[in-house]
Amino acid sequence: MSFNDDAKLDSSRIRDSRGRGRGGKIAAGGGGIIVVLLAAVLGINPEMLSGLGLGSQPGVEQGPGDGAAPAISECKTGSDANERTDCRILATTESLDGFWLDYLPQYDVAVQKPGVEIFGGQVDTACGAASSAVGPFYCPADQVAYFDTGFFADLHTNYGADGGALAEEYVVAHEYGHHIQNTIGTLSASQQGGTGATSGSVRVELQADCFAGMWAAHAANTKDASGTTFMEPFSKRDLASALSAASAVGDDRIQEAATGQVNPEGWTHGSSAQRQAWFMQGYSTGDINTCDTLSAGNLDKPGA
Repeated sequence: MSFNDDAKLDSSRIRDSRGRGRGGKIAAGGGGIIVVLLAAVLGINPEMLSGLGLGSQPGVEQGPGDGAAPAISECKTGSDANERTDCRILATTESLDGFWLDYLPQYDVAVQKPGVEIFGGQVDTACGAASSAVGPFYCPADQVAYFDTGFFADLHTNYGADGGALAEEYVVAHEYGHHIQNTIGTLSASQQGGTGATSGSVRVELQADCFAGMWAAHAANTKDASGTTFMEPFSKRDLASALSAASAVGDDRIQEAATGQVNPEGWTHGSSAQRQAWFMQGYSTGDINTCDTLSAGNLDKPGA
């Protein structure tokens, strides 16, 4: 388990809008249909995904208050985070707060906590309405990271990431990393260079992976309000879990699974190997200065 059982969680830290949707037809199956969206971004015909079992799911009716998910208010301790995905999102967020709000002031950077919302099916954001199809995402317009917990089950069952907790925590840390980029001014680089292996989009995503690794390097030192450390030191097995998640969502892996081919010109997030490499760059150094993907000459070899 990654969290200390006695760590105290503040359930007011994140907003839980599950079961309070606008009603009507929404997609079921959590993050499974994220692959369909990625297929469109990567230039893949979604029909080619039918053999993967990752296509669109049937719709279900959900009105306000219909959600069956336990409330986030039930998440009170690290023990809860070791048992439930929503509690794990909360605990990881609080650990990330503890790291970044302490780390960045040494560079005279004042950082505000991002908003975090757990939703089910669909959600309204300052970046527009979104459904579970988009998977986890960060909206810079309202500075909120959004998570549908169904994605995490899909991360294991359909993407091939292992079942370790750090695979899920890596995803939360990656989205939080986009907030850090928004704070320091590098997030806008994602709009430069279109798509491709060296595009601004890939560079920004790899930097967020590096930032996730930085948090992982320092996570065992983050503490709750009473001074109890949130997390236990990560084991080799934990790190393997995070790396499996980074690999699972690499552009090359998704393209090959869908079409049998890899087209770097369509990349928007980086290859599996690159995503693993930059996470480990952040983890091994714990230093934001080593996460400069925007000017890196070789994205395959951080620090080269």
